[in-house]
Amino acid sequence: MTISELDERTFLPRPMIGVGAVVWHQDHVLLIQRGKEPNIGSWSIPGGAQEIGETVRDAVCREVMEETGVKISSPILVDTVDLISRTEDDKVEYHYTLIDFVAVALNPDISLGGDAADAKWVKVGDVTKYGLWSKTVDVIAKSRAVLEGR
Repeated sequence: MTISELDERTFLPRPMIGVGAVVWHQDHVLLIQRGKEPNIGSWSIPGGAQEIGETVRDAVCREVMEETGVKISSPILVDTVDLISRTEDDKVEYHYTLIDFVAVALNPDISLGGDAADAKWVKVGDVTKYGLWSKTVDVIAKSRAVLEGR
């Protein structure tokens, strides 16, 4: 992502829609390390921006495939969270509405691509070792119950 692409995402008159997926393979969750700004080097669940004309479910399947090469089962909604970043003078610099899903890996082999610098299967008990955003940790916890139909 170039500086001009980042600038196109700041100080917008409305939120941007992002999608993410908690992808399970046995007792492991798929995490990606961001290879581009914003938050280069940080770990998260795979995901990205919804494109015009694309459903959120199609967007999340595409994003997981682009970043990791992993094909997923039909995604199930887990939660929606807002990521809002304000400047020192309280102007909204970024506002992302993030729609998070859960799915199961249909093929667990990782093939990096897209914005991901790295990707790996992480044992669910170890996800807190990756400095994830607290809301992401919450979504991962909720995802298992949703997947099991609780």
